[in-house]
Amino acid sequence: MIYFQVLANGLVLGGLYACIAVGFSLVWGVLNVINILHGTFIVLGSYIALFSYNLLGIHPFVSVVTAGAALYLIGHAVQSTLVNRVIAAPVLMTLTLTFGLDLLLNNLMLVAFKADYRKLVLENPLGQLEIGPVFMPLDRVAAMGLALLLTFLLYRLLRDSRIGRAIVAVRMDREAASLMGVDVSRINAVTFGLGAMMAGAAGSLLSIVYPISPLNSGMFLGKAFVICVLGGLGSVPGAIVGGLALGIIESFGAIWFGPEHAVTISFALLILILIFRPAGLIGKRGFE
Repeated sequence: MIYFQVLANGLVLGGLYACIAVGFSLVWGVLNVINILHGTFIVLGSYIALFSYNLLGIHPFVSVVTAGAALYLIGHAVQSTLVNRVIAAPVLMTLTLTFGLDLLLNNLMLVAFKADYRKLVLENPLGQLEIGPVFMPLDRVAAMGLALLLTFLLYRLLRDSRIGRAIVAVRMDREAASLMGVDVSRINAVTFGLGAMMAGAAGSLLSIVYPISPLNSGMFLGKAFVICVLGGLGSVPGAIVGGLALGIIESFGAIWFGPEHAVTISFALLILILIFRPAGLIGKRGFE
């Protein structure tokens, strides 16, 4: 019976993981930029939720909006003022730039917030969900549901809106999109901003699950990287599948091998996927 509980834990964790990875996958797939800032953006979203709740009494489910909006503005500004200057350079150049910016922002957070781990403790939790032998905190279940909803809304934005179709066009062929009248520089900034927005929203939701510290940024970045490779680069459904798969694998791995080996399991999985299925579980070679 314990395996039902482990499976439920993995699904809840996987839903949150999908929200972590979808913004990272979008930026990488459209801009060909490996955004090393992504993990720090997630942590910054968690801090926004923490201070919003402790100082203003705003629930993390509500501060998803403010965290997402704040991170969108930061991401848009970073891309339009800095990253866009080297967007046509080899990927190593943008990787180095975002790595340097990540060092700067992460160390600013260390100075401002210290490296101590903080926990957002809800005064009035939603209680427990009981289904047979499975017990789940309703706060975590609601966080998972909201994370999947945000991921689905991003998917519909890309599929149904003019800005979404422009993003897909730039992903497929930026030169052809430019010839058709698409402002590629603007779309690049909007895409980077959307990736940062999803990171901020994910950070707000994760604040009720994970302790909050700037030291967590590398862990979140690593998980986003694994999920993108696992599910398929640049694909929103791929991020959902990859996130759920990683959450389940980590949960069962923690039972079988111990929780201290979760990172080892993740990167071992990454290596296997790169060897046997480099396009990811549902990804396709080339552009969709």
